Amino acid sequence: MAITSANQLELLQTAEAVAREKMIDPGLVIEAMEESLARAAKSRYGSEMDIRVKIDRKTGRATFTRVRTVVEDDLLENYQAEMTVQQARQYMDDPKVGDVFAEEVPPVDMGRIAAQSAKQVILQKVREAERERQYEEFKDRAGTIINGVVKREEYGNVIVDVGAGEAVLRRNEKIGRESYRPGDRIRVFIKDVRREPRGPQIFLSRTAPEFMAALFKMEVPEIYDGIIEIKAVARDPGSRAKIAVISYDNSIDPVGACVGMRGSRVQAVVNELQGEKIDIIPWSEDMPTFLVNALQPAEVTKVVLDEEAGKIEVVVPEEQLSLAIGRRGQNVRLASQLTGLDIDIMTEEEESKRRQAEFEERTKLFMETLDLDEFFAQLLVSEGFTNLEEVAYVEQDELLVIDGVDEGTAQELQARARDYLEEQNRKALEAARELGAEDSLIEFDGLTPQMIEALAKDGVKTLEDFATCADWELAGGWTTENGERKKDDGILEPFDVSLEEAQHLVMTARILLGWVDPADLASDEDADDEDTEETGA
Repeated sequence: MAITSANQLELLQTAEAVAREKMIDPGLVIEAMEESLARAAKSRYGSEMDIRVKIDRKTGRATFTRVRTVVEDDLLENYQAEMTVQQARQYMDDPKVGDVFAEEVPPVDMGRIAAQSAKQVILQKVREAERERQYEEFKDRAGTIINGVVKREEYGNVIVDVGAGEAVLRRNEKIGRESYRPGDRIRVFIKDVRREPRGPQIFLSRTAPEFMAALFKMEVPEIYDGIIEIKAVARDPGSRAKIAVISYDNSIDPVGACVGMRGSRVQAVVNELQGEKIDIIPWSEDMPTFLVNALQPAEVTKVVLDEEAGKIEVVVPEEQLSLAIGRRGQNVRLASQLTGLDIDIMTEEEESKRRQAEFEERTKLFMETLDLDEFFAQLLVSEGFTNLEEVAYVEQDELLVIDGVDEGTAQELQARARDYLEEQNRKALEAARELGAEDSLIEFDGLTPQMIEALAKDGVKTLEDFATCADWELAGGWTTENGERKKDDGILEPFDVSLEEAQHLVMTARILLGWVDPADLASDEDADDEDTEETGA
């Protein structure tokens, strides 16, 4: 096929038709044609030649041009696409290195193989342009709801026509045992849009918590207007969900607004989610209060929060235990997802037994260490004393409020407690030295003898060893693996050393060793403060 006047306009018409069908710029199609014609010309004239093709956007005329670049004599490698300054003087006036000489060459006759190759180049370029257009269209739509039409199902994954391309609803993103047939209309959440070697991939979801939040935003005008905010969502897709809301207008009840007149608003969301039951609860800044709401419909007697460990203990009446836990642990699991805390549920009887065990343990401690009878030890525990340090170093007035304790008795109690603690400290230091603990660690301010012994048992025997420790190695912490929080035990965790205290101790050791300059530390803190102020502003 030769590019003659008979088919010049046909090129433009073809480009327009392809561009219109694929919804891309006609210029991109023409560029693909130019590249394909140039490739065909190279196969005719020689692959080493630099052949370029330009198609006139008005007439459709294709111009074939051979281009040669002027290079220095010692850099001449390709005689077909390069020439020296001396050679260039035959064609140009005063040529310089880097100049380009172009001359028109006759159009080529495209044989069957060349025409097929040209077609493949055009198709590839059009496909790339189509993928780029699709990515640009959807990259900013992640996090929104879209309506599509089911095209087919592949290995459990649903391929959805979203208008300007195809998207994938994976089987683990479908609700329960949902099944679709080609032609079914489907409402989905755009979870992610990614560039991949085979083109942009649009990943859809119907199980994402954000999908439920977006549905409520569509059904509840107050959420769309920002008067009500969805603070958290937890879902067991297709079965049950909990959604926490807060109102910024005191005259509007957030729960009532989301439920709607006779449940019309929440029912619309429930129908879309295949009958998924939804608990709408009020959000609270006070975490224990929020948790009580999250565990509805169960009634909660008491809540004990451990913020550092990210755990919370909930006490419920015996008859409410199964309701609080829910079928297969569903209720407590959703409440845990909603609050971001590990929840330990116990009955009033279990909590009473635990408290009794703690009372007996502390009573025994005071009886053995202070040589007290059971009644007197119980008095100390009842007044809130939990360890010997509190007895030894508390203000004497706090001991005098105990029935039967006068000044002399208080002094004797404190003396016994201090003597016992000093003896324990002496034994701990001896044990630490036997384990190899050096003076640099023993004399470091902030560590008790028992802490030094624990460190030495773990192989931390010098100040240098201590300075290389991470804060979580000392204080312990929590890590999340496969969605489950796991406890990391710390060397000094039995001594109630917090993460902040561990950070301070390690940094102090590094400063003493000269590893860290306090001036640099201060400048970093100032920079952090400035960043915080800018963020706040």
